[in-house]
Amino acid sequence: MPITTELREAAARLAQAGLPTPRADAELLAAFVLGVPRSRLLSIDDLTPSQRSRWLELISKRARRVPLQHLTGTAPFLDLDLKIGPGVFVPRPETELLARWGIGVLADSDRPVVVDLCSGSGALALAVASERPKARVYAVERSEEALKWLWLNVSGTPVEVVAGDIRDVELPSGVDLVLSNPPYVPAGTQVAPEVLADPPEAVFAGEDGLDLIPAVIDRAAQILRPGGRLGFEHDDSHVDLAHLLERWFESIESHSDLAERPRFTTAIRKA
Repeated sequence: MPITTELREAAARLAQAGLPTPRADAELLAAFVLGVPRSRLLSIDDLTPSQRSRWLELISKRARRVPLQHLTGTAPFLDLDLKIGPGVFVPRPETELLARWGIGVLADSDRPVVVDLCSGSGALALAVASERPKARVYAVERSEEALKWLWLNVSGTPVEVVAGDIRDVELPSGVDLVLSNPPYVPAGTQVAPEVLADPPEAVFAGEDGLDLIPAVIDRAAQILRPGGRLGFEHDDSHVDLAHLLERWFESIESHSDLAERPRFTTAIRKA
């Protein structure tokens, strides 16, 4: 059977399962099995029996809403391919906006010090380290399961892992930038089945989703230098978080995601 026909049938199966991007998922899984870029799929005449069997097994798992990243073992983040699996939060495209902001504000910094609080897979820390190689970057994470993936991802990079709770681990002072994608979804919120595969402690944060964000703000205030920057992601129901920031921060600004929903907030540490 031509691969184009098989892709169409697989996409139809995933669409019936309610996936939002069935064709893309079918193609990405086929490219993974074949070991080729997705763009080269149409140049493949056919799958071998073993390739087809493996691909259809993955399609079946994806139809059961196993996250795509758990099936391929990787997740793209900017120009990075992060190792991902059960036990660690899968980075989302929305967080790339926060990463780009952080990279941008360091444009004129010579050797900045950067801290990623609630680092998970290390997406934010590694994105900064990749684009700002002179930066000294720390990734803070407390989950033992997430730390396994964080250590894998930072291997061979200058990112320094700090294992422990953001509230009390030892961190440098005089920091130039703090970034964070903490858990922030209000408990009881209806989420996609794939989100339920993420560790609950990395997703949900109490009734209003604000169980941890005040701790992120307080720790950032402790370690940032005057004029240092803070950027953190939050739920789209958190329209205005200035009241949590204004004691220690100024120039507080809310930023929207590609769907025009409030997605992250930035601020500057007061003198």
